[in-house]
Amino acid sequence: MASVRPDQSFKGRQFTAEVILWAVRWYLMFPVSYRDLELMLADRGVEVAHTTVFRWVQTYAPEIEKRIRPHLRLSNGSWRVDETYVRVKGRWTYLYRAADSRGQTIDFLLSAKRDAEDAKRFLRKALGQPHTVNPRTITVDKNPAYPCATAEMKADDELWRIARLRQCKYLNNIVEQDHRGVKGRIRCMRGFKSSGSAERFCRSYDELRNFLRLSSRHNQSFPANRRRLLHLRHATTALVILGTA
Repeated sequence: MASVRPDQSFKGRQFTAEVILWAVRWYLMFPVSYRDLELMLADRGVEVAHTTVFRWVQTYAPEIEKRIRPHLRLSNGSWRVDETYVRVKGRWTYLYRAADSRGQTIDFLLSAKRDAEDAKRFLRKALGQPHTVNPRTITVDKNPAYPCATAEMKADDELWRIARLRQCKYLNNIVEQDHRGVKGRIRCMRGFKSSGSAERFCRSYDELRNFLRLSSRHNQSFPANRRRLLHLRHATTALVILGTA
């Protein structure tokens, strides 16, 4: 494991910052439960209860998102926007997500509805992120809410007037395939108990996944040894950022 210098965020904790950050990163990135992490840490000589891991995730997942965000790569001007579903408090909720043409996630939004107002709310939220730029093209599916939303945002000078809206589901494969990552991770959690916990998890997951992403363009491939080296390098850098920021 990389050496991590603790800061005041970890003051008073029984375990070191290194152990806490590895546990939180594993939970965010891989489809494991709190009890799975309890066993994984026990195999590495760390005796900790799954309830403690739960408290670590609730406390430090937002901190991970906040500290990693300034280090994210700038997105490009070709956006892919789509919606999927997640279960929150026993009900299916729309999860708006956007990615650029390289596959980097731009932003997300949880919403109970799928209309023009929520589409505008999501686009405004995405435009407000420090790692995004005003898009040249926005590719969406046949959802009729987007033409209305983008037209109103152009009229209010919130969106470039030259920005082009493309409604073609076949060009949206990048973000539709990207849904598999977050959906696969959430599946073993059996949904969320509150919208707040869903937002915390989705944001921390996307920010960390963006930072650890190996490729700089869509479908870029690496040999297995190069992939392992890059992943270890990115993971080590993330731990240093989280432990010393």
